[in-house]
Amino acid sequence: MRFSPKVLFASAAIVALAACSSEAPEAAVDDTATEEAATEAPAAATIVEVAQGNENFSTLVTAVVAADLGETLSSDGPFTVFAPTNDAFEKVDGDTLSALLTPEMKDDLTGLLTYHVVAGELKAADVVQAITDGGGTATLTTVQGAPLKATLDGESVILEDAAGGKSTVIMTDVEASNGVIHAIDTVIMPG
Repeated sequence: MRFSPKVLFASAAIVALAACSSEAPEAAVDDTATEEAATEAPAAATIVEVAQGNENFSTLVTAVVAADLGETLSSDGPFTVFAPTNDAFEKVDGDTLSALLTPEMKDDLTGLLTYHVVAGELKAADVVQAITDGGGTATLTTVQGAPLKATLDGESVILEDAAGGKSTVIMTDVEASNGVIHAIDTVIMPG
């Protein structure tokens, strides 16, 4: 993910380490995406409403509904959601994804989705600062309970799941009334 010194998608800014400097420079993000998010989702919209208003999150919305997490993710929060895009869900085996969306797999789906959520609002700058403060790694505790490791690869924030799988944050700081959304390019697995 590329970051810019501008407002990082309506709720956060990501900072990367400056070469030969102890200060963290501001990170970059696609300004077009920022402008689109700002027009698509007013700040009064909850995380669920923001996701419902963005066609790139339609698979995530379907999964949230199947897991009965809509009310939870519409509550006061605040929450930080690392939201897989539709393209991220396309990387999951189709049979596996279909099975997860069945009522019999609701607990597994809930565990998977809550592994993408951190309690509290972590803007991009907060995540980068935690990585910097952690000497290059930040451990985020998910609502599901399992840890998620965050590191920097150049100016990109990389999330490593419990199984060793990696996902890149591709859009940051989508503001919602009850938290913030960061889009990711791969579904992360709790283990």
